[in-house]
Amino acid sequence: MANETKFSEQESLQLIAEMIKKAKGSYHDTGIGSLLWGSVVSIASLMNFLQRTYDFKLWFDIWWLVLAAIIPQVYISIKEKKIQKAKQYDDDLVNSVWLVFGISLFAMGFYQNIVPFQTEKVIAEEGWTLMKHFSDGRPDEVIRPFTPSLYSIYILFYAFPTMVTGLVKKFNPMKYGAIITYGLFLLSLFTESRFDMLLGSIAALVCWFIPGIILRRKYLAQTRSNV
Repeated sequence: MANETKFSEQESLQLIAEMIKKAKGSYHDTGIGSLLWGSVVSIASLMNFLQRTYDFKLWFDIWWLVLAAIIPQVYISIKEKKIQKAKQYDDDLVNSVWLVFGISLFAMGFYQNIVPFQTEKVIAEEGWTLMKHFSDGRPDEVIRPFTPSLYSIYILFYAFPTMVTGLVKKFNPMKYGAIITYGLFLLSLFTESRFDMLLGSIAALVCWFIPGIILRRKYLAQTRSNV
C-alpha cells in the first residue's frame, strides 16, 4: 500500500511537471509580430526623417506601410492561435494592452489630421490669421495650424505596451527597450520635429525589432528541441 501511494505521488508529480513543460512550450511568441512592427515603424520613421531633411517626397504616404502591416499581423495572430496548445494566465492581459495601444495609435492619427483642420476652420471663422514673422527683415508668411512635436507622444506610446509586456512576461530585452525609449522621449522634447522621426525609428528598433530577433531565435531553438 505504501509503495502504491509512493508510486502515485511520483506519477502525479511527473504529470504536473509535463503539464508545466507543455504550458511553457505552448506560448508560441514566434517573434514575427515584433519583427514586423519593428521593421515597418522604423522604416516609416526613418524615411519621414529623410524626406524632411533632404526635401523630397514619395508617390505615397510612407505611413500607409504601417497601416498595411495590419493585414499580415492578423494572419500571423490567427496562425499562432491555431498552433498554441495552451494559454498562459497573463496572455489576455498582454493582448488587451496591445489592443488598447493599437486603438490609441489610430486615435492619435485622427487627432493629428483632424485638429489642425478644425483649428484652421475656427481661425478663418473668427477672421484672424497665423503669421510667421522673420526678424531678419524677410516678409511675413502665412502658416497653417499644426500639432508641434506630436511624434514625441508616439515615442512615449511605444514604450508603454513594451514595458508592460516585459514586466508581465519577465522578458528583459523589452524592459531595456522601453527604458531606452523613455530616454528617447525625453531627448525628443529638446529636438526639432524631424529629428523626432529619427528617434522614433531607433525606438522601434529597441522596443520591437531587436527583442523580436531574440524571441525568434528562442522560438526556433525551442522548435528544434521539441522535434
